[in-house]
Amino acid sequence: MYYNTILSIKNLLNKRHIEECKLISDSFNINCFKLIIDKKIYVAKIFKDKKFFSNSILAEKKNLEYLKSFNLKSFPEIKAFNENILIIDYIKNDDSFSKNSKNSFLNAVIELHSIQSEQFGLNFDTQIGGMMQPNNQNVNWCNFFSENRINYIFELISNSNPMPSEINFKIEKLLKKINNFLPSNIKPTLLHGDLWKGNILFFNNKFAGFIDPGSFYGHNELEITYLKWLSPKFIDNNFIEKYNDNFKIDKNYYIYEPIYQLYYSLMNVYLWNRLYIQEINKILKKIKI
Repeated sequence: MYYNTILSIKNLLNKRHIEECKLISDSFNINCFKLIIDKKIYVAKIFKDKKFFSNSILAEKKNLEYLKSFNLKSFPEIKAFNENILIIDYIKNDDSFSKNSKNSFLNAVIELHSIQSEQFGLNFDTQIGGMMQPNNQNVNWCNFFSENRINYIFELISNSNPMPSEINFKIEKLLKKINNFLPSNIKPTLLHGDLWKGNILFFNNKFAGFIDPGSFYGHNELEITYLKWLSPKFIDNNFIEKYNDNFKIDKNYYIYEPIYQLYYSLMNVYLWNRLYIQEINKILKKIKI
């Protein structure tokens, strides 16, 4: 069934013998295969449809190369690539999780968030799920977040399958007043960009690595919000306390936390399931606009 795909992978790897090639996922226009070559395990990502999708293979390649430039060990290394195929290291994982897992994971997050910049965004766009996210650089966090995150996804939804008008009105109102909610005195911090449990791997009760980054420089608390919302077992009061020793969480965090939740809810409406519209309605009530 995948004869042509395996042949393309072999050609990219200079005809090396592939002992095993197993499909492990098929989503967002990417086929993901687990390869065994010379008893070593790799992952091959195949870009399928060139007509209707942006090329997430090239986006992930750029992203991983950028992260590699900081000598971050938490992300897989690129082994080979062309415009349609990306072959990377396989990070061994077993979904184990304990107190030790939490500590090693915290250290990896702190290492990533310790890298900072002068501007928000990045000098190239990155991928998150089946969506290319624009990273147009900006020195103002409110402007970057409202234009390149909230409004960008809101318009994608509105142009394809609009949400109820009452919700749309509230989001439009929020966008006009967002400067009144978000902090302005923050430093651009390097983010994973899609930090939820599916992209965080553990092995033998220790953090093993990150996969599928959609990086940019943003507010570090945006990533804390995503973890608390979708991966609460990874982040408890002890995690927050230790994280706060390195990066002080703003005293008004819980006031604007729902706005960051809104971003991820909009993303899930567009990429996954419109049932998240119910979540958006609840979040907008918390914001009280």
